[in-house]
Amino acid sequence: MCGIVGITSSKEVTSRIIGSLKKLEYRGYDSAGIATIFENNINEVKCEGRVNQLEKNVNQTNLSGTTGIGHVRWATHGKPSTINAHPHSSDNVSVVHNGIIENSTILKKILEKKGYKFKSQTDTEVIVHLVTDYLKKNNLKDTIIKVLKKLHGSFALGIIFKDQPDLIIGARRGSPLAVGYGPDEHYLGSDSYALKSMTNKISYLNDGEFCILKKDQVEFFDSDGIKVNKEILNLSKDEQNYEKGQYKYFMAKEIDEQPITIKNCINEYIDKLNNEINIFNFPWKISDISSVVLIGCGTAYHSCLVAKYWFEQNTNMDVSVDIASEFRYRKIKFKQNALYVFVSQSGETADTFAALDLCKKNEVKTCAIVNVVESSIARDADLVLPIHCGPEIGVASTKAFLGQMLVLYLLCTKISFEQKSISKKTYQNKIKDLLLLSKCAKETLNTDNKIYNLGKDFANSKGSMFLGRGYSYPIALEGALKLKELAYVHAEGYPAGEMKHGPLALIEEGMPVVVIAPRDEHYKKTISNMQEVISRGAKVLLITNKSTDEIFSENIWEQIEVENISDELLPFLTTIPLQKLAYYSALDKGFDIDKPRNLAKSVTVE
Repeated sequence: MCGIVGITSSKEVTSRIIGSLKKLEYRGYDSAGIATIFENNINEVKCEGRVNQLEKNVNQTNLSGTTGIGHVRWATHGKPSTINAHPHSSDNVSVVHNGIIENSTILKKILEKKGYKFKSQTDTEVIVHLVTDYLKKNNLKDTIIKVLKKLHGSFALGIIFKDQPDLIIGARRGSPLAVGYGPDEHYLGSDSYALKSMTNKISYLNDGEFCILKKDQVEFFDSDGIKVNKEILNLSKDEQNYEKGQYKYFMAKEIDEQPITIKNCINEYIDKLNNEINIFNFPWKISDISSVVLIGCGTAYHSCLVAKYWFEQNTNMDVSVDIASEFRYRKIKFKQNALYVFVSQSGETADTFAALDLCKKNEVKTCAIVNVVESSIARDADLVLPIHCGPEIGVASTKAFLGQMLVLYLLCTKISFEQKSISKKTYQNKIKDLLLLSKCAKETLNTDNKIYNLGKDFANSKGSMFLGRGYSYPIALEGALKLKELAYVHAEGYPAGEMKHGPLALIEEGMPVVVIAPRDEHYKKTISNMQEVISRGAKVLLITNKSTDEIFSENIWEQIEVENISDELLPFLTTIPLQKLAYYSALDKGFDIDKPRNLAKSVTVE
């Protein structure tokens, strides 16, 4: 979950490494550090906390150099501290690392017996000493090959050497790593976002590969040291999407962007002239798919849960949903006629990527729904369906969640029609409804003022509950997750009908409870469940859609109404007030909304 960057150049690199680390900070902000080679020495500056503090420390030391590496940390081994911050260095070697070395304890004992002293609590420091040790008897290339084979676990590495001041080693297993190309310089980064300000020409390392970067040359090798050729991709420059503009936080901007991102996604997939959903390059006959398995983590998992209802409602296929982090640890009975769909905003989620890898080994059909089309998951899947949301910087996902649901809905609708489980008229009516979604989302954002006043109540509560039935149950889970992520308030999502099977015991006088009850087939039952929690003293915030009908309950604390649209599409609208609620709760508490504690945007460790 950490972020790494490296530059080798004929020009000064320190300020640009700092700039790239600022862009990578969404990957981790427990600590930060930089190391450069200057005057035949490795010079490093590190700190606990954010990159802004690192920049201050660097300015005080006048750190210079034309080759350097930098790191932002999300702590795994060893608490956040300056001594545990990367880079980790010996006299001759300095390393930055994203990932986990699973056999670090064993390697550490072997190295200690050889006389190596460890300063930190990190797993990364073993890499420094291993490289140093192997360099005593091997050339650089052979050293890297042997060291990488000694390491168990996942890693993306950047390594510099005192006696080779214009060279950086990059290596990857499990964790993503990109190489950028420039005039008389080359770059290393955890993702293209870190490098876009310097170049739009990018190559990606595959699992097991390493590279040798010099200012005028880049070479790529497989795990055995055999040279490999790499495709150079040209990335679009959309730097305006990486700026907050008038907003205090990226999350606020990304919530407000949702009508636009919905529209952009629909424009990519729907042929309005022919009233048709286009999913290009579908590599199989849709008629051959008999079941669907939806796989994701966190918010992406919740999008899969919503999609399960859609697939069950509109197709005749078996549908299941798996949490990616558990998928590999079950005895899976793979089906050749099943479609395994992997959902990830970054396309780098380690657990989801590992689940995809297992499916690839079992030669089943795989589909990736991602926001980053250059990502590892996208590159490995048989079919890639981008969500077209643009960069999402806030750690808590908002617009990507709606984008994931939208592409899942489009896929479901297309399969339903092709398999003749819905009529052409129903198919075209669904498309017409989709064309209204962006406008309805824009109108729903106007509930902002009322939610702002509710944020304080949720921020100051000991805990809260989010209840829903049908499509609204996964939305309740997502609403609870957002409040936990941002406001650090204990919150739980439950199926509304399950309250009487235990959770009612948690209801106390004044406890805020969100009830998501659009006027669908579950409405009356959900309202009855709402009355049960009201009668036990809960303050209920009801989220429903607009209607002239009266609510079948009294004593509702507050009510928010979203726009009207087909029942299947209401989850897109009921999600928006929940995002706003979490945002304003965190704002009331003065938290850094884009960087919630203990979390990172791209989860690249298992």
